[in-house]
Amino acid sequence: TTRTALVTHTRIHTREQPFECIYCIKSFTDRSNLVTHTRSHTGERPFECTNCSKSFTHRKDLVTHTRVHTGERPFKCTHCCKSFTTKEYLVIHKRIHTGERPFKCAYCSKSFSNSGNLVKHTRIHTGERPFKCTHCCKSFTTKEYLVIHKRIHTGERPFKCTYCSKSFTSRNALVKHTRVHTGEQPFKCKHCSKSFNDSGNSVKHTRIHSG
Repeated sequence: TTRTALVTHTRIHTREQPFECIYCIKSFTDRSNLVTHTRSHTGERPFECTNCSKSFTHRKDLVTHTRVHTGERPFKCTHCCKSFTTKEYLVIHKRIHTGERPFKCAYCSKSFSNSGNLVKHTRIHTGERPFKCTHCCKSFTTKEYLVIHKRIHTGERPFKCTYCSKSFTSRNALVKHTRVHTGEQPFKCKHCSKSFNDSGNSVKHTRIHSG
């Protein structure tokens, strides 16, 4: 009702938070926020996707996820033809056009367009490797690196070369291999006319010039 909405709104000014979580010290201005928060403790995911097995704690997360199945991308970039499933992804993408990099590393001069990339980068400085392999003792800075590594154990090689019968555990490895067939040499020496199909070989060559 209008009166209930007014009472809830007034708590923004009074800072009253009468709805307390029974699992932790947090409290909230209205009951619905408490209910949503409580799911972080109980693991309840009442919003289920009708297209796959995934479920969510928030209705808005289900709505966003459903766009994976429908192909809906309502958030369109005004600078180019790309569109996105969420407003957050659009905001991050726009920084490609504006050059904005608001997330700055506390250890060096680098900055990033989104917080996720900053978190991954920071692990270079801290040495943190939170993603651990269940098959061996290795651990990794990102989930993506762990997924690629696990294919060593499973034998999975999902990235197949279109020129020959070889296949690879990662897309980067496939891209590097494909240059053997195409002759592409994108890594050019800034000191001479030589170019290379691999960044490692380019770095080794540059040392010849540095002395």
